[in-house]
Order: sequence, then structure tokens, then C-alpha cells
Amino acid sequence: MSDIQSDAPLLQTPLHDLHVSLGAKMVPFAGYAMPVQYPAGILKEHLHTRSQAGLFDVSHMGQVMLLGPDAAAALETLVPVDIIDLPPGMQRYALFLNDKGGVMDDLMVANFGDGRLFVVVNAACKAQDIAHMQQHLSARCKVEVLADRALLALQGPAAGAVLARLAPETAKMVFMNVATVTLLGAECYVSRSGYTGEDGFEISVPADKAEALAKELLSHPEVAPIGLGARDSLRLEAGLCLYGHDLDQHTSPVESSLLWALSKVRRADGARPGGYPGADVVFEHIAKGVARKRVGLRPNARVPVREGAELVDADGRKVGMVTSGGFGPTLEAPVAMGYVDTALAKVGTPLSAMVRGKAVPIEVASTPFVPQRYYRG
Repeated sequence: MSDIQSDAPLLQTPLHDLHVSLGAKMVPFAGYAMPVQYPAGILKEHLHTRSQAGLFDVSHMGQVMLLGPDAAAALETLVPVDIIDLPPGMQRYALFLNDKGGVMDDLMVANFGDGRLFVVVNAACKAQDIAHMQQHLSARCKVEVLADRALLALQGPAAGAVLARLAPETAKMVFMNVATVTLLGAECYVSRSGYTGEDGFEISVPADKAEALAKELLSHPEVAPIGLGARDSLRLEAGLCLYGHDLDQHTSPVESSLLWALSKVRRADGARPGGYPGADVVFEHIAKGVARKRVGLRPNARVPVREGAELVDADGRKVGMVTSGGFGPTLEAPVAMGYVDTALAKVGTPLSAMVRGKAVPIEVASTPFVPQRYYRG
């Protein structure tokens, strides 16, 4: 997930008019006019998603289909992830890395079978990512940009019951399953996943059917429209990274505490080691360790600690930086993530965050800050 800005004219998603009609406050986000909140406000939207179900417009993200029998092997040349053995009907988190082992973007890859890999990339990175795939993969598979599709996220504990009313077969899906599902007569690519830490679905729908589907979902009493403000606080409570903040081109997956995302078969001692950009750097980081690591942070005060705040030790020495921070409505307390010297990355380590020149007590904490509730059957 990402929100890097540019000065280009703002684009609109297929749901723009619906957002406006619902009273959304629209703001620039990754080159698009996007709803940051609706009249209920970010706090209520956040808590509604945790207790019932929220509908998010994430149509600004990039959708690509890789087509051909060699697509999986080809994609493995760009990511440190096992794609060849990704079973049909399953999705996996992946990373594009540069030659220095830095993260170019994080993405989702789904295997729809018959040589079809569905890739979803971040909005601010999609032009770069699409060019990257076209340059490196086009000789081995077709890179088809799905510019005529919208993307909705239905998130929260009631999401499963709501979607099952429209398509009963979705009740059998578990976390990271994908399927082609007909919703209101439209062929949709559905995954049981999302970026809130809750159960839910992401639904790729033809752009001309998106508004009808959104209105249908919003007609269910459990579902409310949710803006990007609550999406950010939800993902932060879930300990999930925001590209351009917690991840960037100068930070490796090992530094980012994403070792779990580096498939064992692609590591130095695996069956298909390396073969992707930056592999040597990643292997060295795994073998020798890194100087800094991403950690969760819990301020021991009511003061929210925001991105950019310096982290200092007891002697006032700078030991890190906050990369995401704000108020966690579920916890009724501030939460943050950032990078600290590896020697100080142990849970419970006391530090201070500098907020407007004052030291705010903060300690290293485990993530997620709220329990993940993905549906695993």
C-alpha cells in the first residue's frame, strides 16, 4: 500500500460520483481524488469496520494479468517469492526488489490457473511496476494491464455473511483463496484478503459495473462506506506496511522485518535460490544480520507520535525514526511503527520519541497491535 504524491492532474475512480453523493471529503492520494472520510468520521468508520463491515474503494491500485505457461517462472525472476508452486486458487504477498535489495513495491499475486497470474500493485508505483514487468517479462508471457476494472475491498467480521448473500460459493473461501465469481451478472476476481487485519474480500469488478456492485453492498445494513483515513489507522493497528513510508527503495525486506515473505525455496539454501534483483544483498542480510529493523512502537502517553519523529535512547542519542504513527481507535491509544538500531529492537525496550522538541516515552512493541482475524476455516 502506498500514497506517494505527484503534481499531475487528479484522476478519478469509477466510484467518484458515488463518493461525492455520500458526502465524502475528497483529497489527492497517489494521483487520484479519493475519499479520506465520510460524514460519520474516521473514528466511527474505523470502529464500524472492526465490528461489522466496511466498503473501501481501492480502484486506484494497478491490476495486471500475466498470461502464458511460463508466466510463473518469469515472475520469479523479479520477486523473492515462490510463484511456480503457488497453487491455483491461491494468492501470495510478494515484493519487487531493485539491484541493491531495496523494496520497489509490495504487491499481491494470485494464481487463477491456466497460466493466468493476477497481480495487484500500489497506485503510486503502478506506472513503474507495469513498465518493470513489460520490460522483463514480455518476452516470456503476455503482460495485460486491466485498466477497465475497479477494485473494492469489503472488510470486517460481517464481510463473509454479506458477500455470501450475493454469491454463496464465497462462504467456502478461506484466507488468501481466490476465485472467479459472478456478482450482479459481472465476472469478478475475488480474493479473501485485505489490508485491515480483519476477515474480508478484495473484488476486482469491470469498471462499468462497479457502482452498481458498491451500491448493492452498501444496501446491506452491516456495510458502511469507509475512507482512506480509517484504512490507514486500520492497517497500522494490524502492523501492515505502507509503501513510501515503512517500505522504500533503500530498505531491504530483512530490515523491514518481512523475512516471512521471502520464500524458503528462493533463499540461499533453497531449491531455487536467488535469480531476482538484489538477491545477493538479501542473502547477506539474512546471513550476517542488519544494522536496523522495523518494529512496532507503543507511546506511553496520550500524545500521538507521527511519521518523521526521531527516536532516541536514554542518552539522547538518535537510534531510529518513526515511519508510521497515529491514534489506534480500537486500542484507544497511540500506536506507531519505525526503524531502530537492531540492538534495541527487542520488545519492551524503552526509548523516547521527539515530538515538537519534547521527549515522549515510547517502547518497542510486537505487531500486530490488535489480533488479526483472517478467516482460515
